Amino acid sequence: MPFSLKNLKHDLDDVGSNFGGSPELEFRLATDALDLEQSGLCYQRIPPGYRFPYGHTHQEQEEVYVVVRGSGRMKLDDEIVELAEWDAVRVPPGTWRGYEAGPDGLEVVVFGAPSLGEDRRGDVDGRRDWWID
Repeated sequence: MPFSLKNLKHDLDDVGSNFGGSPELEFRLATDALDLEQSGLCYQRIPPGYRFPYGHTHQEQEEVYVVVRGSGRMKLDDEIVELAEWDAVRVPPGTWRGYEAGPDGLEVVVFGAPSLGEDRRGDVDGRRDWWID
């Protein structure tokens, strides 16, 4: 097939419950559904005032987080930045990252490249409760 078309909100399973946090956390993985070969893609909705329970870093993959709705904060290693609608944050490999939603929640689309292939977990180091006050 020369192209793939999926609706990120309606065609993909919500795996937010896999993270053991808020039942309102929404996490939809599009990489396989779109047959992506060179990159990765996901949609995330973080409920108001909620901090995503895991921080993570990649050995090889660069990610770009695009805020499509709401606001929040993102911790990048030891720096915290404010996020507003349509902000885009590039995060290079080796940088720890985590994020939390503002009062209206936070919706992001995350792009990653290069593709992590079949061993996606092999590139990721993640820690629960990485970002604590």
